[in-house]
Amino acid sequence: MEKDKILLLFPDGVGIRNYLYSNVFKDMEEDLVLFHNFDPETVKAIRDNVTIDDEITIPAYKESAKEKFLRELICLSRLYYNTQKVKNTSLLTNWNWNQKTFSKKVFYKLIESVAPFFKEYSNILKLEEKYQKAIRQNVFYDEVKNILKEVQPKTVFCSHQRALKVATIFAAATDLGIKTATVIYSWDNLPKARMALRADNYLVWSAYMKKELELYYPEIPSEKIAITGTSQFEFYEEKKNSIDKETFYKSYNLDPNKKIICFSGDDTKTSPDDPAYLNDIAEELIKANLQDEYQILFRRCPVDFSGRYDAVVHKYKDLIKEAVPLWYFNTTDEWSTVYPSVDDVKLLVSTAFYSDIVVNVGSTMAFDFAMFSKPCVFINYDQPIKNVKDWSVKTIYQFQHFKSMPNKDAVIWLNNKAEIVEKLTLQKSCSSKMIEWKKTVLEDYKNASMRIREIIKAN
Repeated sequence: MEKDKILLLFPDGVGIRNYLYSNVFKDMEEDLVLFHNFDPETVKAIRDNVTIDDEITIPAYKESAKEKFLRELICLSRLYYNTQKVKNTSLLTNWNWNQKTFSKKVFYKLIESVAPFFKEYSNILKLEEKYQKAIRQNVFYDEVKNILKEVQPKTVFCSHQRALKVATIFAAATDLGIKTATVIYSWDNLPKARMALRADNYLVWSAYMKKELELYYPEIPSEKIAITGTSQFEFYEEKKNSIDKETFYKSYNLDPNKKIICFSGDDTKTSPDDPAYLNDIAEELIKANLQDEYQILFRRCPVDFSGRYDAVVHKYKDLIKEAVPLWYFNTTDEWSTVYPSVDDVKLLVSTAFYSDIVVNVGSTMAFDFAMFSKPCVFINYDQPIKNVKDWSVKTIYQFQHFKSMPNKDAVIWLNNKAEIVEKLTLQKSCSSKMIEWKKTVLEDYKNASMRIREIIKAN
């Protein structure tokens, strides 16, 4: 008897760690078919970790002007709607108000002039209907439909809800009566109004995220939303993911007699002044003569390709040690082929395990470190000389996902440079409020893989 097939739709490389290195698809009875645009090296890395029975390349997709106009109009209209709904104007920073080229300025100014007329939710839903019709008129829809007819999967699973081409792929699957399931990729995604696809099942991390999905997308029935947890935090529960101490310290030139302060960088857009913050921390530790007691382990954002930290890392080379993320990059096709290696999972887990504290600008790394009850410091002051004129750390903490904090005591707030030594050296473990915050956002992450696969298999 022929086995059921599950089509694994991976529109980019970042979901590989969470769903193909975890236990979600390990030892499945069903045949797994990878639907992707990865290069051969990426596919090999995937096959090393999960049994893929077949693979199919996603056809080339070119978005029509009509599709793009409707998609962007829906996004801005939803951002206005969401801003009104939660009374938080920071949501509008998710729209790019400063286009560079003349043609883009004209295109987006038109959208910006029209969007205020679509604040009513019923009008947004009408735009969504038009968008669904438009994507079905693209030749890509017919190509995908033919592939799905040939493969005949029982279910299509998608690792990321916002990639452009997945809306059309899910539309084709729905029209053929094939069940669809998507995960909401991260805890900050939903208010951003960039959910491209429509699915039979939406898998979220927690009850908090389910409420958010119901708030921002009230047309989605509650029974279609399943709380599964997210498998990326299961890695912290498995001892095999911890590098032994001697190997870890030797690999990164760390001194076993010194405490480790981990500085985790954000991407250049989120925190353009990160190098200056890293410089401040190194400078203050040396000024307090603590360089024999502490060392800084620097982990940059894996998709930060800039050399912006080079000068400060070189300046304090005896104090700052760098644990470069072990990600693979294909410069010919940037984002879709950027993905972590299995070894980077171990590096990240071990960094959180051996470090004493983490410091950053509002990063999810707060949760990674809370897995081992390690405290997190959120940088909460602006640099006197900024890299980006209108950027401020104050805007970051207005973002909607930070409203999930039980209160401000969940993390340590670093309010100025003078507080660095005190705030980074006093607290030994994360607060009870951080544990509460972790439970709110992550809920029961320990059995996430099992719950995700149960939903997919039951489809």
